Amino acid sequence: MHRLALFLAALWWGGISALSFLAVPTLFGTLDGPAKAGPVAAQLFSYQSYAGLLIGMVLLVILRRDRNRALFRGPDGAEGIADADLARMQRSLTTMGFVLLGMLLALVQEFGVAHKIVTARATGGDLKLWHGIGTLMVLGQWLCAASVLWRLSRPEPEAPAAAN
Repeated sequence: MHRLALFLAALWWGGISALSFLAVPTLFGTLDGPAKAGPVAAQLFSYQSYAGLLIGMVLLVILRRDRNRALFRGPDGAEGIADADLARMQRSLTTMGFVLLGMLLALVQEFGVAHKIVTARATGGDLKLWHGIGTLMVLGQWLCAASVLWRLSRPEPEAPAAAN
């Protein structure tokens, strides 16, 4: 399951990277102005938001499973958590926090900021402001996905050797 989580985090980060730094700039560079490129870019960002939400949900399920696996029953039957397992749980919870933040940013971008951009374009509102906020939302998602990928790609700490 760890490999699946790592693959999903890479897909999430790579998708945002490719869209934000390659596809959208290419659209604006090749199509005839922002009037044609803007709606296509908006649709791509919408797809990316939904992909981020879906990937985030699957990552949360995997990370929750990983966190729960850190619980164990001690040799005397009492429940307890070993230090290595406690550290693993804390890392998992922090990673889950980054996933949740990235998902929240995707939700706000899709159902708040994207609507404001469309409205500002149609009514002559402050398009520059809403584009700036949208850019910050995408950057935040990119950083969250990068954090999740970074955290999942680092090796697990060695468990201490059992005393004989």
